Amino acid sequence: MNDVLRLEDVTRRFQEGVGELEVFSGLNMNLKPGEVVALVGPSGAGKSSLLHMAGLLEAPTSGEIYIEGVAASNLPDGERTRIRRDRIGFVYQAHHLLPEFDALENVMMPQMIAGKAKAEAAAEAARLLSALGLAQRLTHRPAQLSGGEQQRVAIARALANKPKILLADEPTGNLDPRTSGGVFDALIAIAREQGLAALIATHNFELAARMDRALLLHQGKLVQGTELPRA
Repeated sequence: MNDVLRLEDVTRRFQEGVGELEVFSGLNMNLKPGEVVALVGPSGAGKSSLLHMAGLLEAPTSGEIYIEGVAASNLPDGERTRIRRDRIGFVYQAHHLLPEFDALENVMMPQMIAGKAKAEAAAEAARLLSALGLAQRLTHRPAQLSGGEQQRVAIARALANKPKILLADEPTGNLDPRTSGGVFDALIAIAREQGLAALIATHNFELAARMDRALLLHQGKLVQGTELPRA
């Protein structure tokens, strides 16, 4: 089965004063369709930067990002934007919902931007929100929803254009443990149902253990699965 996402010999450096700060170097990883992978590591290890590069929001200093076999990190802005819109779904710790729109409209928005008709976008938004347990909350605005409900809307929005890759950055980090577990279960269920390749950054080793495998980002390197240290 071909990789849907592959990072090949990726290095990321930032300018810091007169020198450079190297966040990581020589990173290699791959994700296959239907695979749910945890990305763990301490704060400041570079998890968000790695996700941003995988999602073509940042370019690596060197190395290459392949999306469905296509070298994508140095494509023109328009092409990278199209890939992000059509192939990649993002979920963040903060939900970033549009406050003036209800749950249904928030999930319709990316579909309509991609050119889908309003009625079709509404039907798909309702399907996703219902699958996430929000069938009775479609017309509620974010301020009328709990934190867990808001994050479920954000997950539905990320999945609305049927991406091939889901990138999630601490998607349950702002939630209490009970709500966190429910949102995580919903996220994983839909990712598996749709056959997505999912890379989910988390500090929670218990959640990481429930995924197919885990990668530890530590001192600029990725450590695989069984080599993960136990907290």
